[in-house]
Amino acid sequence: MQQELKLRIVSGVILAVLVLLATWYGGVAFSLLSALIGLLIYYEWSTITRLATEQPIANAIGWLGQAAIAVAVVAGTLGYSLIFLALFFLIAVGFVFVSGVSRWFPTGIVYAGLTGIALSSIRGADSVGLFAMLFVFAVVWSTDILAYFVGRAIGGPKLAPKISPGKTWSGAIGGAVSAVIAGSLVAYFAFPQSVVLAASIAFILSVCSQSGDLFESFIKRRFGVKDSSHLIPGHGGVMDRVDGLIFACFAAFLLAGLFSLIKGGEMTSLGAALFGV
Repeated sequence: MQQELKLRIVSGVILAVLVLLATWYGGVAFSLLSALIGLLIYYEWSTITRLATEQPIANAIGWLGQAAIAVAVVAGTLGYSLIFLALFFLIAVGFVFVSGVSRWFPTGIVYAGLTGIALSSIRGADSVGLFAMLFVFAVVWSTDILAYFVGRAIGGPKLAPKISPGKTWSGAIGGAVSAVIAGSLVAYFAFPQSVVLAASIAFILSVCSQSGDLFESFIKRRFGVKDSSHLIPGHGGVMDRVDGLIFACFAAFLLAGLFSLIKGGEMTSLGAALFGV
């Protein structure tokens, strides 16, 4: 157990350093990271849902779609990324109705594809994107850490006992409160004029992050697996590490689009759209 804990800590530190370095540099470095995360998530999704072994033709189409999205993400073309995502989602839905393919196929297309798109779009190419990405990280990581410790310290009623027996309402509330504090602190230094808005966004992203965690737990329980894969020593798979981040990024991406629509302008930067800078 002690050796496993050491392995978990070492691999966790290495991953955190690599992610933060890519976030700092932005540009192609972060786009490549985003595309890679999307591809690895699809690999794990197709393995968990047995698409890879039971429905190889559909799985091949899924890989083609994820590859197209990854190329568009690295090229920095948000429009093409969304077009490819919509196109292959519609193809996947068609396979569900025509060929009887699992309904998890189109869900996986969106789950993996939108992850890469949302991550790269949040980071963008400027300093606003850097702080927007750090804001999301701060919210998700504080939610995850404090939800665990508050839940263990206080206990109480279970949040979703049939899906994830270890999670409690006290942990969920503690995670949300810590996310609001962490997000507000980042906003205070990066977007001081938007602290109140940032606190509201932080709360929404925290709820979405915890929902993402529960969603992945549901998928694993549904298909009887413990870890999404064994790609990360001591941690399991990529989905096990970014489940909360995925839903938080989805929410940030959708909120930015909504804010841009309300303002009547083009969504050129997620950070600018979210924080009005």
